[in-house]
Amino acid sequence: MADSREKPAEFVEALAKGIAILEAFDAETPEMTLSQVSRKVGLSPAAARRSLITLETLGYIGRREKRFHLRPKLMALGSAFYFSARIDEILQEDVQRVVEKFGDASSVGTLDGQDVIYVAHRSVQRARRALAVAGARYPAYATSMGRVLLAARPDAEIDAYLAAYEPRQLTSKTCTNPKALRAEIMVARRDGYATTVDQLDYGITALAVPIRAADGTTVAALNTSGYTGMVTPEQLVEERLPELQQAASHIGHQLTRYPTLRAVLGG
Repeated sequence: MADSREKPAEFVEALAKGIAILEAFDAETPEMTLSQVSRKVGLSPAAARRSLITLETLGYIGRREKRFHLRPKLMALGSAFYFSARIDEILQEDVQRVVEKFGDASSVGTLDGQDVIYVAHRSVQRARRALAVAGARYPAYATSMGRVLLAARPDAEIDAYLAAYEPRQLTSKTCTNPKALRAEIMVARRDGYATTVDQLDYGITALAVPIRAADGTTVAALNTSGYTGMVTPEQLVEERLPELQQAASHIGHQLTRYPTLRAVLGG
């Protein structure tokens, strides 16, 4: 599942280093010194400094005393993706309908390496919990969408994913045993949906179904989630599964009309 592609002759190392630096900033490290960036990205201080100064000059990174941080201009790159792929027009309508019908929250996500990246999201939930905004990424093994997406992969890829990735205990209920995770993924393959309870964060019970293109290829997943204790996996399946499957089917049919969106979701 990891990106193991060979680098082509035209690969630009300097550009890759700059992108790696942008990706290094997150909720745990919103500000970093030069030495912290160097260590986190695995670059020499001189190489990290050149990239940071270039990104600062372009307006993507700012500096407060000796600590660097991301600047709002970086959001323009995400907006370009959002509008060029027509996510608001194609995905958000179905996500919004799911939320209007059931409340709680709904998202569309796709696999990106070992994680699920959220490309669309709507929520009426207010409590503090794992942030599921567009652009957020979480370990595939701990999410209902991730398990549905993994279930669509060949057995060899699933085995490679479980062999190469060491799951972290995100909550006391997070399943980290490779054999148990594989069993859960196989259940998702058999049933055509996946449910999770408090796997990613406490208070999240979720149900996800695959979004398939016209040729049957799973390119993304759609979920609905509620508060643990207020909904159970069985309730989600009984009350929401048909509606969720219908919304996923509608999105899948839309992909025929919008090949760019299919390309960015999963080829």
